[in-house]
Amino acid sequence: MILKQELLKSRILIIDDNPLNVAFLKKILFAEGYSSVVGITDSRKAEEIYLTLKPDLVLLDINMPHIDGYRIMDMLKKIEGTSYIPVLVLTASQARETRIRALSEGAQDFLTKPFEKVETLTRIKNLLRVRLLHNNAKNQNIILEQKVEERTVQLRTTRLEIIHRLGRAAEYRDNDTGSHIIRMSHMCVQLGRLAGMTAQKLDLLLDTTPMHDIGKIGIPDKILLKQGKLDAEEWKIMQTHTTIGANILDGHDSELMTSARDIALTHHEKWDGSGYPLNLEGLGIPFESRITGIVDTFDALTSRRPYKDPYPTDKACAIIKEEQGKHFDPELTDLFLNNIDKFIQIKNKFSNKENLVLKNFQLSDRDKAAMRL
Repeated sequence: MILKQELLKSRILIIDDNPLNVAFLKKILFAEGYSSVVGITDSRKAEEIYLTLKPDLVLLDINMPHIDGYRIMDMLKKIEGTSYIPVLVLTASQARETRIRALSEGAQDFLTKPFEKVETLTRIKNLLRVRLLHNNAKNQNIILEQKVEERTVQLRTTRLEIIHRLGRAAEYRDNDTGSHIIRMSHMCVQLGRLAGMTAQKLDLLLDTTPMHDIGKIGIPDKILLKQGKLDAEEWKIMQTHTTIGANILDGHDSELMTSARDIALTHHEKWDGSGYPLNLEGLGIPFESRITGIVDTFDALTSRRPYKDPYPTDKACAIIKEEQGKHFDPELTDLFLNNIDKFIQIKNKFSNKENLVLKNFQLSDRDKAAMRL
């Protein structure tokens, strides 16, 4: 419902080369209570005034020197685009062709000269009512779109928060800080950026890599937290965390869940085909999984775990270098090692006090296993 007060606040622009017409229209409008009425007789100023005033209604003469009413309506269409164009044509012509052309150019109604006061005010009021209803509907659509967008962002944020918390839940099984997934996801993004991944792919990498070890939820504590070396049967069970993770994340066709599933399944595949669970090799391993494999290994080696103390950075880098072309993608390995300072910065930023690096120890069989777990 449009209130009278809303109508009287409407902005009205009069464009007519006859100053008497402009004066008459302004007089009756002000007398009716309209408070924002602007009239011009030089059509060359129409665009500037229109953009400044942003009128709710234009009273427009057709036959004018310099720029006629048709050209002004064409200008208004370019300004307003697909929006409603509020034009009331002022014309002394009774010709059908004139009216048809004006309507086709965007006019909403006509006022025939000489003007009659009651008819003029009624037509203006009716067009303003339509204009304000249109604006209200447009504003409601904008508000609705904003609410939908806000809700979409909220749902996406909630979904990602659940993903991250599930990832941390899995990480707490063998790392009581839960910070490994935070560090490694940021390091994965850094390596992906160095490798030339797009911003969209980097965002996806940040959101999906925290789920890489979600399958550890299904590994018994006696195996996951074992202090000594795993026997063959225990190692076979440990390897199933990849397929368990893939099964947990399977069944949804969104890019986010599909990528998270692939990473969970294949982040322990090796460049030479000796990894698990599918024995993929080389470029057959998803690119995101090749990134995850390097970063996950580096952070595992340089972090404290129930079965090992953290390695110093140079020792971890030496191990990764030794596995270049065997465990790891050769090109990604070079990118990682040649930019190791960037990854150390990320690790330090997201590390806890207990992740201090110890020195002077030997590489045990159980420590070597950190590269596979």
